[in-house]
Amino acid sequence: MNPRVGVLRLGCARNDVDADELEARLVADGIPVQDDAGDVDVLLVNTCGFVASAKKDSIDAILAAADTGARVVVTGCLAERYGQELAESLPEAAAVLSFDDYTDIADRVRRVAAGESLEAHVPTDRRLLLPLAPAERAGSESAPGHAGLQRAVTGPVMSVKLASGCDRRCTFCAIPSFRGSFVSRRPEQVMGEVADLADAGVREIVLVSENSTSYGKDLGDIRMIEGLLPALARVPGILRLRVNYLQPAEMRPGLVDVIAGTAGVAPYFDLSFQHASPRVLRRMRRFGGSEDFLGLLDAIRARDPRAGVRTNVIVGFPGETEEDFDELAAFLEAGRLDAVGVFGYSDEEGTEAAGMDGHLPVEEVERRVARMAQLVDELMLERAQERVGEEVELLVEEPGLARAAHQGPDDAATLIDASYAVGEVVRATVIDVEGFDLVAEPR
Repeated sequence: MNPRVGVLRLGCARNDVDADELEARLVADGIPVQDDAGDVDVLLVNTCGFVASAKKDSIDAILAAADTGARVVVTGCLAERYGQELAESLPEAAAVLSFDDYTDIADRVRRVAAGESLEAHVPTDRRLLLPLAPAERAGSESAPGHAGLQRAVTGPVMSVKLASGCDRRCTFCAIPSFRGSFVSRRPEQVMGEVADLADAGVREIVLVSENSTSYGKDLGDIRMIEGLLPALARVPGILRLRVNYLQPAEMRPGLVDVIAGTAGVAPYFDLSFQHASPRVLRRMRRFGGSEDFLGLLDAIRARDPRAGVRTNVIVGFPGETEEDFDELAAFLEAGRLDAVGVFGYSDEEGTEAAGMDGHLPVEEVERRVARMAQLVDELMLERAQERVGEEVELLVEEPGLARAAHQGPDDAATLIDASYAVGEVVRATVIDVEGFDLVAEPR
């Protein structure tokens, strides 16, 4: 008999797509996956390994999974990044698997269910592994996204991967070392998956990768996304597309035009500014600064004044002065962004920044985070209030809660009458704010 399997999901939307893949592979091999993880033989924990807090959450989840009495299989970024070291420190896990195990996940799960403990891999810097050549990707089991798998639909909004890995070398980020070099999916793979999800009732697609602005560069066309988005927007059943993880330094006028001016593409810009001081950005091995970023925002709003913009920023980076901090604050005040995530810098092993001089005391980093978070809360509330009176097209994600085109999955939402069904499209007017959420009344 096949084991009873549950999956615990942690981390970002890209990791969530990976969890979908694991579930789909298990189901395709005859192993059903249960929604209730409380009564299973094997519990698969798909971990995050990005920053210290995410690693702690992942380890806590592994220990909690072991307390259920199920055999525990660890996958995801933490498992890939630490492999054998993680397995030795957490004997509660019966298996710590690499990304390379995903194609044979059903075999791994059956062996674990039968009582076997699998030997963990020794991590390799995946940037040193040769990516697949474009000609090898079509139809390949090793291609990112694994075309042909039937993903379970969990709601009206689903994420779809554009690519895996990253070629940038930001000094604070370890992701390329365990996610590998940037590898785009073939356009036909993305089109096929979006069409399948639309047929299953999905209304909004969120396109994700480590750097969506780079899509197609390894296929010989850096502007490939500018042709793909209008084609995806024409897929029957899809209300709108949203593109996440845009690199500000790689934004092009043509891409701004496509995102802000194509029917069916949300005028939504998820731009990872990280900072605004040119000096700090150079230490991060990034480009631009306040002047460049405000110019980009002006270009976006010239194309669509109601476009949504979100970002993340890091404060307390090694060498950050009070003047640098003040420049970031001034940029955020001028930028009028809809959503901003504030993170305090912390060392990540294996990164260039960990060895830099100028580290700030932890207490000072925490103080700057608190100051910036308070400012950001004020600015996001002001931006929400500016939207009172706007007419919006809402997609209902759960009773009483919907999102407009300018609101991403991790942003604030719009509150409406709870009588509308999940997946329904409602045209409404924003009449008030509640916290950072908007309140809308149907037209």
